[in-house]
Amino acid sequence: MGTRLPAAPADSAARLAGHLLDRLTALTEETVRRIRDNMTVYRSAGPLPAGDLTESVRSNIEFTLRRLAHEDGLCLEAPRRTGRLRAEQGVPLATVQSAFRIGFAHLWETMAAESLRHGLATSEELVQMATDVWRFNEESTNAMMNAFSQTTALLMVRRDQERSALVDVVLRGGMGNPGSVLEAADMLTLPYDGTFAVVVAHAPGLARQALPDIEPTLRQHDMGSAWRLTPDAHIGIVSMRAAAAIDLLVDTLRSQTVRRAGVSPCYTRLDQTPQALHLAQVALASSARPDETVTLFDDNPLPMLVASAPSTASRIGNQVLGPVMELPDGQREQLLTTMSTWFAVDGSADKAAKLLYCHPNTIRYRLRRIEQLSGRSFERRLDSAELYIALQAVLHLPEVVRDPLE
Repeated sequence: MGTRLPAAPADSAARLAGHLLDRLTALTEETVRRIRDNMTVYRSAGPLPAGDLTESVRSNIEFTLRRLAHEDGLCLEAPRRTGRLRAEQGVPLATVQSAFRIGFAHLWETMAAESLRHGLATSEELVQMATDVWRFNEESTNAMMNAFSQTTALLMVRRDQERSALVDVVLRGGMGNPGSVLEAADMLTLPYDGTFAVVVAHAPGLARQALPDIEPTLRQHDMGSAWRLTPDAHIGIVSMRAAAAIDLLVDTLRSQTVRRAGVSPCYTRLDQTPQALHLAQVALASSARPDETVTLFDDNPLPMLVASAPSTASRIGNQVLGPVMELPDGQREQLLTTMSTWFAVDGSADKAAKLLYCHPNTIRYRLRRIEQLSGRSFERRLDSAELYIALQAVLHLPEVVRDPLE
């Protein structure tokens, strides 16, 4: 490790700092000119209000010079204020860092030139001062960067909250004010008329996103979207070029989702979003198979019918399959699995037996037992439909659904 240089004599540093503070205005103007000459964003056509750059440069130079003069009680508020302002103005952090480098480089050049011209410090003392100056540069830049990052994080949270509120306006149909849907759509950069679908994905944990990267992923497929996070769901409004894109949407969701998701049918106006939200929630509640991650409402009409009227469907399930549900756990699950598999393979005992690794006669025996317990026959179409609806009810509705007559 090299030997640390001793601090410059306080009187020499104070003289030089005082001299430069006397010409602070000229020093500031020249520094601003250099920054603007080298960086487009800081020119007059940039995002900064008139005089903003000058004030920022002046305060940071003055702070550095007073630090050099060993004034007590100074804090890093000047660079922190610069970091906060630039984050709010949308200036990239790398651009602000470059401006700081240009400013400190010019300050050091001026210090060296003025010191030698006016005999304010010897060459040896100036070299010693360099240690302090560049330490101040590092401290100021770090303070600016920390403030910039903190402000950026706060702005992101604020924008997410504002965007979520706009999505909520559309999901609620304007909350009694139809014009607010159009206004919200404009702010969300969604068309009012087009082809849309609502997605409701089950959150993997309390207030956690089920589809954290879905918005940029959909954008790659020319689909716009806007999302809202609730304690138990991640809800999105997706804009597609045509109804045929719904299959691509479902495939994309299946590649992204970590839990189950429901997708509404396509609709054509944003003011229809509340109805589409309801259908997406029904689709989520009625996944036909445990391994099915994404359910499209239009693909499963009977399960959707069950989920859309849960209390009535629950009563039907208990009425038709009540004796089956009263069996011991192992027997109940065996019969329900057999029935579900048999329906899934279009009533083929041979195919169901292959899937369940048993003999076809075993499948037939279990089905006959269900018929005996339910009082219905799989051979009669109406009875078979009632058994299927009851099965969907007991498989997909929570036990807490109350009978409407209780």
